[in-house]
Amino acid sequence: MEPSHYINRELGWLEFNHRVLEEALDASNPLLERLKFFCIVSSNLDEFFEVRVAGLKQQIESDIVTRGGDGRTATETFQAVSRRVRRLVDDQYAFWREQLLPQLSAAGIQLLRCDQMTDRQLKRCDQYYETEVHPVLTPLSIDPSHPFPLLLNKSLNIIVELEVSLKNRKEKRLAVVQVPRNLPRLVPFKVTRKQREFLFLGEVIYRHLDSLFPGNRILGHWMFRVTRNSELYLDEESISDMLKAMEEELDNRRKGDAVRLEISKGCPPHVRNQLLEELELSEEDLYIVDGPLNPTQLMQVYEGDHSPELRDKPFVAPIAYPFLEEKGIFDIIREKDVLLHHPYENFNSVVHFIEQAAHDPKVLAIKQTMYRAGSDPRIFKALMNAVRHDKQVTVVMELKARFDEDNNIKAARKLEQAGVHVLYGLAGYKIHCKMCMVVRKDDDGIRRYVHLATGNYNPSTAKLYTDIGLLTAREDLGRDVGGVFNLLTGICQFQGTEKLLVAPFNLHDSMIEKIRRETEHAKNGLPARIIAKMNALVDNQAIDALYEASKAGVQVDLIIRGICCLRPGLKGLSENIRVISILDRYLEHSRIFYFENACRPEVFVGSADWMPRNFFKRIETVFPVEDGNLRDRLVNEVLELSLTDNVKVRKMKPDGNYERSTLEEGTSKHRSQAEFMKLSTKMNKDRFGKTARQGGKYASMEVKRRP
Repeated sequence: MEPSHYINRELGWLEFNHRVLEEALDASNPLLERLKFFCIVSSNLDEFFEVRVAGLKQQIESDIVTRGGDGRTATETFQAVSRRVRRLVDDQYAFWREQLLPQLSAAGIQLLRCDQMTDRQLKRCDQYYETEVHPVLTPLSIDPSHPFPLLLNKSLNIIVELEVSLKNRKEKRLAVVQVPRNLPRLVPFKVTRKQREFLFLGEVIYRHLDSLFPGNRILGHWMFRVTRNSELYLDEESISDMLKAMEEELDNRRKGDAVRLEISKGCPPHVRNQLLEELELSEEDLYIVDGPLNPTQLMQVYEGDHSPELRDKPFVAPIAYPFLEEKGIFDIIREKDVLLHHPYENFNSVVHFIEQAAHDPKVLAIKQTMYRAGSDPRIFKALMNAVRHDKQVTVVMELKARFDEDNNIKAARKLEQAGVHVLYGLAGYKIHCKMCMVVRKDDDGIRRYVHLATGNYNPSTAKLYTDIGLLTAREDLGRDVGGVFNLLTGICQFQGTEKLLVAPFNLHDSMIEKIRRETEHAKNGLPARIIAKMNALVDNQAIDALYEASKAGVQVDLIIRGICCLRPGLKGLSENIRVISILDRYLEHSRIFYFENACRPEVFVGSADWMPRNFFKRIETVFPVEDGNLRDRLVNEVLELSLTDNVKVRKMKPDGNYERSTLEEGTSKHRSQAEFMKLSTKMNKDRFGKTARQGGKYASMEVKRRP
């Protein structure tokens, strides 16, 4: 394929982050939700620089020059990224100054500045500084006898220009004051039902800089922040203690090479240039910010149970109807598969599944993967309780889950201390699959009860991410899951599977084959359609196969939240492909793949996006949903409702940009996430009851076709 047929991955990601910013700009969202999206934009950009930009800079510095799928070299990509980020940051901070800050103030949420404070407020600021801040500050001079300090990744600092009096002359010098990481960046000044006042910690320090440099004249002071390469570099083949090696490497991450310098507007060029020189950065790495330097800290304003009128209406997910029956959880799963759609159905069903297994005297063993541990302790407590109840408990913990490594290390140590057998998977691969297997001695023999999912075993994020889970006692899936666990915990080769598709072994080839099968069906005049919902589409082979399917006449609908390197709507190549992205209250995280297969539909669900890293560098599982009622529910409810969204959807254009849908007069609004909430709350019992008692409300539905 021609390079012009592919979107650059980095630029595709930046377009995704622009869509996040659009949610902050959207005046139909409640004010504090707009603030949340504003913070997420910055958090996303931090990670982008720490990983993707850092990787580009390493490629530029190497002796190897190659072109990506879109034809750009690393240098060309870096330059394009720099231009796009600057437009994004300019838009973000213009929104902050012109809309968000004034609207927060009008709503009673004040972000104070010292030059606007009353005498009473200033007195309180002075007291706070003397008791809480001053004791932990250390001014660091920059001169021949004091080298430039090693500033930790994403730490907030103040660069101070001083006029220093020496014996016979006066001299300009610079000094650094590090803003303490262990103090809140927003100091709460007044918190009432109607008014909330905060003062940035940097403002507190600004007011008292004289106390840190007595006898010297302060000429100026400006905030700055350094972002560093945060990729982990481990030679897993030669590591004897993975846990210890990870702890050491995490410490190195905070001190990696600098990749970005952010500095407050107004800092003079000679100060900026000295900082760039000390950090070994260039002008291309400099970002001048007219606003708060680390907006993620503004989440402190969002947190708490205040101001319900400035938030989305609360939603409490109901328990899935099958679990409301007066039966034991294993009896229910043994009788029929249970599909869970989070966060619209409560994740507590999964937690209770593990808790019940921990206490059930018939349960012999529990095996579970863990990618992001999270802070909710219930699953970990259940696994530790299972050990106390004489169960054999094995957890495959992924220590390299990016930016959750420290949480996972702590969780692994606690589990090991409780007697859980903790393993760290296969060298060279991240364990990204989501599996839990309970081995139980039923009255009629040993049976495996399995939970497979698209999301992590993290009850906190399960309230914020859309995911699919399946609880089943099917023998074929149980055998496959058992085989994958043996692969992860023992010394054995992949033995193949009956139902599961497993990366890096057979997932990629299987997905390509299914796309090509739809292509052949279309060529032969048979019904052919593909719907794929995922977080990212990057793999060139999958993209090429979709292009061939489109040319053959296959209708292809792609629901992709983040990066999409495919160009839809190109004449003669991708005219039958539509790409949409939905950004709303919940983060779209589920991966669902539908293949019409000449009226013999197949639906697969799993943990893998269509990216080279997922296909070849991770252990992933994708499973079929073969119960007709559940399969049709996924297609006609989850996928088709997503495709009819005309409120929170963006449609991708051939040039890689996205456009919001515009409603014609008289057109009904369809906001898919809102409709999922209505389905789960108002029609949950009726829907599942009819499905169970009448043999399938969804079985009689036909898959809707695009006109």
